[in-house]
Formats: sequence, structure tokens, C-alpha cells
Amino acid sequence: MSVVPVAPPAVRVPPPTNGLSGVRRLLSRIETFCIVELQKLRHDRTELITRMVQPVLWLVVFGETFSRIHAIPTGNVPYLDYLAPGIIAQSALFVSIFYGIQIIWERDAGVLTKLLVTPTPRAALVAGKAFAAGIRSLIQAIAVLVVAALLGVGLTVNPLKLLGVALAVVLGAAFFSCLSVTIAGLVLKRDRLMGIGQAITMPLFFASNALYPVDIMPTWLRYISHANPLSYEVAALRGLLIGQSTDLWLDFGVLILAALAGITAASALLGRLAR
Repeated sequence: MSVVPVAPPAVRVPPPTNGLSGVRRLLSRIETFCIVELQKLRHDRTELITRMVQPVLWLVVFGETFSRIHAIPTGNVPYLDYLAPGIIAQSALFVSIFYGIQIIWERDAGVLTKLLVTPTPRAALVAGKAFAAGIRSLIQAIAVLVVAALLGVGLTVNPLKLLGVALAVVLGAAFFSCLSVTIAGLVLKRDRLMGIGQAITMPLFFASNALYPVDIMPTWLRYISHANPLSYEVAALRGLLIGQSTDLWLDFGVLILAALAGITAASALLGRLAR
């Protein structure tokens, strides 16, 4: 009796994916998380309005006052013109630096755990939230630009430069939101993050060139300012908006590297929140 050989079951081999399709998939997931994050604004649109109050007050009260007393030397640039880009960067910082609180809230609600068990890379989740913070910051930046224009600040109307302004704001906000998520991954509690956020927000702001030139800082503060990504964001905004001399390649290079480093660090610590 002859035995008929039975062929082994066919193994389905998934089609190979090239690098380009993988990048597209990653970008698509980042876009999805960004859109989901922005949809939360529908439930509390007053947040945008209330957050606009502080930067507008800085520009109107602080800027107008110091323009009159000429206390800060800014060369041939009026102080109000000098200050406006710094306030735009400040508004992005204030929006982003407490973004980690939302991550902790999602952890407590069980949302973060569900997101982390999906095959979506953690970097896509962090990047989506980071760029959503950047778009929120853009809304405030537009409000500051409108107020600055009403106060007589000489701003550019070049569309390419305004696109550069938008990119600088998004990159700066992305870094600081990732910094907040990184801190959240270390401290794990909302009250601790609130305390640390309040402790570092104003030092980051005052240890930059947002309010005054680096040249009038004490030597030790200059070194901190050169290591502060906010200084490069402000420099890029001043170069694009009011034409002040700066190295845009350096400014954007630092902002891009800072954003990538922030996304990497936040992604690495995101798992600690879900434990």
C-alpha cells in the first residue's frame, strides 16, 4: 500500500514593507493622534481664551511701560518690537510646560494603558501630542501678533517668513511639551509635576533672550541662555518677524534637535506611567 505524501500547509508570508511605507504609516499615526488631541478643544474652548490673557497683558502692560522708560537697551529696535517675539515664545512655553498633567490624567482614566497596548509606536503617540501642543500655541501666537500689530509693532507680512514663524512656534512647543511628559514619566503624580512645572517655567523664561539682550546678562546667565532652547526660538522669531540679525540655520537646527530629543526621552519614559 503506497502512502501519498501530504504537502505541508502553506505559510502566509506578509508582503515586505519598504522604508517609505513605514514612514508614511508613522506619519499617519502621528497625524491621527494630533487630530484626536485637538478635538478635545471642542469641549473647552474657553481654555484658549483664558490662556491668551497673560501674554497679551505682558505685551500691553510690560511692553508699553518699558518702552516709555527706555530701561532696556535694544539698539535701533523699539522695545515693544523687540519684546513681541519673546512674548510669542513665552505663550508657547506656558501652553506646553504643563502638558504632562494631561498624560497623567489619561493614565488615571485608563486611556493611556489602552493606547500603549496597540501596535502604534510610543514615539507616534508622543509626537502627536507634541505637535498638537504646537498648534494650540499657534492660536495664541496669532492673538499676540494681532495685538502687536494694533500697538504699532513693525511685523513682516512675507508669507514665507510667517510660515517660518509657525514652524519655530510648533517646534518650541513640541520640545517643552515633551519635557513636561518626560518629567511626568519621572515623578508620576500630578501635584509633583505642577510643582516642578511652576518651579522651572519662569527660570526658563528669564534665562532666555525673551525680555532683554544676552549682552546685558551676567556671564553665568549667558551660558544658561545659550543652552536654553527658548533663546533659539526667540532669536528665530525676531529674525523672521522684525528682521533682526540671527543665524536661522543654527536656530532651527537647535529647535529640531531639541524636539527630537524631547520626543525620544518622553517615549522612553512613557511606559513608567502605565505601570
